[in-house]
Amino acid sequence: MFFKSSKINEFRLWGLMFTLAGMGLMIAGTAGIVFWGQAGKIFAAIFMVIGMIGMLLSVGVYFWAGMLSTSAVILTCPECHRQTKMLGKTDRCMYCKTIITLDPSKATHMPAEDPVVD
Repeated sequence: MFFKSSKINEFRLWGLMFTLAGMGLMIAGTAGIVFWGQAGKIFAAIFMVIGMIGMLLSVGVYFWAGMLSTSAVILTCPECHRQTKMLGKTDRCMYCKTIITLDPSKATHMPAEDPVVD
């Protein structure tokens, strides 16, 4: 994982990046009308289409992250004791960024057995 956050949050981050890039391209395209007049309309149209494609990509990424979120395993983080979602064999807590896993072969720390209190 590149940004050291949970996988679902990384997908949402990419959706946000596509949204901001698409909106930025559309705004930059309208600057062509302001600065170049009639010739800037073609420039604006091209950037408007590219910006719309970026916005549609963000919708797709957000939809994909939402679908993954519905099938994610919900568990309690051992560090912050909050409920978090996990994708795959290992993931990070959405809140405290602790690496969590359900696979014993990938675990780095095995919890000690709790003593039985009578």
